[in-house]
Amino acid sequence: MLVALLALQLGSLVAPAYACGCGAMIPDRNHRIGVDRETSAVRWDGRTEQIVMRFTVRGDAERAAWIMPVPGRADVTLGDPELFDALEELTRPEHRKRHYFWPRAKDWPFAGGAGDGAAAAPPGDGAVGVVGRERLGPFDVARLTATDPKALSGWLEKNGFELSDGLAAELRPYVAQKWEYVAVRLAPDADGAALQGELDPLRISFASERLIYPMRLSRLAKTPQSLGLYVLADHRMEPRDDIGGRAPEVTFAGTIQPEGAVAALTGGGPVHLTALDQEFPDPSLIDGDHELRTVADTPYREVIYHDRLLTIGGVPVWLLTMGVVLVAAGAIVAVRVRQRRPAVRSAA
Repeated sequence: MLVALLALQLGSLVAPAYACGCGAMIPDRNHRIGVDRETSAVRWDGRTEQIVMRFTVRGDAERAAWIMPVPGRADVTLGDPELFDALEELTRPEHRKRHYFWPRAKDWPFAGGAGDGAAAAPPGDGAVGVVGRERLGPFDVARLTATDPKALSGWLEKNGFELSDGLAAELRPYVAQKWEYVAVRLAPDADGAALQGELDPLRISFASERLIYPMRLSRLAKTPQSLGLYVLADHRMEPRDDIGGRAPEVTFAGTIQPEGAVAALTGGGPVHLTALDQEFPDPSLIDGDHELRTVADTPYREVIYHDRLLTIGGVPVWLLTMGVVLVAAGAIVAVRVRQRRPAVRSAA
């Protein structure tokens, strides 16, 4: 798997918001939180999109709000922690041995060991609507909708969070598109404990006739970002453009027969899995959200080569070859010497 990764900057102790690939993580006042890693799996059947995210966080915040813009009314549930392990196994690169003839830097006589290298709320009401609130695992989850950043800011303020001017500005394009927001309150089980380490995955589901992965909020990041996605759909899916980053790279593509956690997400039956990686050296250049399109179902699996010195019976072939060449050369020289040696005539 490609294990679709998003790096974030912690910043100062009073920094109010942090961008992450599919939303924004906001700690409570005077605390900090950073997302070291975000892995996402996206399931789309042409009508409904499901995004499952697993965060690995650090910082000293005891609570945080995670905000994500979505094109329609969304539901939030806990995801299966085994999903990503299963996807990683399915997309694992193929390992192959590759032999070379001449010795390299780590081989005798240059060095003493054998070489081993690897290559390669309803729209328009301007208010926050509380759709529901429940306890999901270690999280106190409040599901909200809003079409006005000011109304969302009011809810955040009431609950001890602050919406920065930069984040509010980046949310406005979603208001113009009549998108809604989902805000999730995160809190650990133990009172007074900070949000640390790998959090349980969250699953966001919403109706969508297009496969969209929100990325615009990543413009707020101050350090290079990386995106990793597992996309499960009827066909191979790839982004329409690079949205300000390097060209997306496909690390796996193929039809799978899902089992376990993957089958629970897809509903069972064959499905096409595409694993994608993309780098964003300058996040400020991100100019929109990823919209993925159907492409030809050409299968692909990454191959990692392990180079080995070519040997026979543990002896390097190059050494055997050189020995044979030297012996043959010696024999040829000896024959020529005998042919050129003058004959000795006997006396009469």
